[in-house]
Amino acid sequence: MRPRRTIVIRRHDDIMGTAVRSVRESLLDAAADLLVERGYRTVRMQDVAAAAGVSRQTVYNEFGDKWSLAKAVVIRHNERYLDGIDAVLSDHDDLYSAVVAAVTYTLETSADDRLMKAVLTGEGGDELLPLLTTRAEPLLFAASDRIAEHALRHWPDLDRAALTEITGAAVRLTTSHIMLPSGPPEQVAHFIARIVTRYMGAPAQPPGPGAGSPDTA
Repeated sequence: MRPRRTIVIRRHDDIMGTAVRSVRESLLDAAADLLVERGYRTVRMQDVAAAAGVSRQTVYNEFGDKWSLAKAVVIRHNERYLDGIDAVLSDHDDLYSAVVAAVTYTLETSADDRLMKAVLTGEGGDELLPLLTTRAEPLLFAASDRIAEHALRHWPDLDRAALTEITGAAVRLTTSHIMLPSGPPEQVAHFIARIVTRYMGAPAQPPGPGAGSPDTA
């Protein structure tokens, strides 16, 4: 007797959805590379299309214009940062150590991040800088919300309203240190961790060697 064969039938919309995601990711990959290599001002939609192996119209259909494409690149980049922060936070049992680790990870990773440098230095034009400054509200809100939700799952006894407030402040403070570093990453991380834990009334570990004081970070 022949063994029964299992036939997997994929729905048409599932296949189309996968294809759309694949094209979008390819376009974002191509745009990210070009923004780093050439800067925002000199990158054309046609360049992105050629690098991804699609028509220029496909790029316009997916993103509308160059600014929206660049914004999507930065948003995806931010999501990947947050994936790393989720992993870092999960490795620590106390709030203080978790904040130190998350801030240190963010500052050290961004220091070697080519796309982040391209945005911050304005190479080829400073048009992307508002995504991290005057028009950064969507990115900052998304980061604050995701980190707060993670913390509440890990420490459910924390006050939600207070945590949401202080997380937003900590994210903005960390972002400001990315753009204008004022000390070593670990020193800044301990400074922000003290702010967070004091605001939350959570136990704070001793800063340790090199942590510095609030006045030095």
